[in-house]
Amino acid sequence: MSDPLAVLQRIRTPRPRPPQPEEERCELCGEQISAEHGHLVDTQARNLLCACRGCYLLFTSEGAGGGHFRAVPDRFVAFADFRLSASQWESLQIPVGVAFFFINSSLDRVAAFYPGPAGATESLLPLETWSELTATEPTLETLRPDVEAFLVRADKTDGGAECFIVPIDACYELVGQLRRLWRGFDGGREAHDALENFFSRARERAGAQARTG
Repeated sequence: MSDPLAVLQRIRTPRPRPPQPEEERCELCGEQISAEHGHLVDTQARNLLCACRGCYLLFTSEGAGGGHFRAVPDRFVAFADFRLSASQWESLQIPVGVAFFFINSSLDRVAAFYPGPAGATESLLPLETWSELTATEPTLETLRPDVEAFLVRADKTDGGAECFIVPIDACYELVGQLRRLWRGFDGGREAHDALENFFSRARERAGAQARTG
């Protein structure tokens, strides 16, 4: 039989509350922000910062704040009928079919990264390969240093590729998601589904922005 005093004690003892999610705050001014918020690139520390609307807008102009912080835009641009030869892809030394490229202003060069179980892995990018790509697609000349990336999903069987200009934070969001889901040698079904969903959303965003403008 249960001890009545023990039962009463259990009733009177307050149950521990489940941990509450931490409030997201602007990493510049400390103001509370919603889950949907802008990001800044710290070009010196080479990382992303969450920002409130006010702090974000401070750094949308080119050269604002001496270029220390740069606001990540929300531009999505799709490339139609992009071709990437087998030799070009081989020169990138990327073992998977997805990679993103951005201009690192502090090093004054293009950096190439691909997702995997360890996160984002850098691949040395031959300058002549990037020159070939920009010659084929002049729109790449509009890529904004540090804050935008050229995202490529290559079909190595026929040389086709699905490509976008996307915000750099979208690339790191994809990398983080794939890292959490990655299983086995090729990533597994969940990682492949996440990749498909990401590119589907990119198509929708690029299409919507093209229609409006």
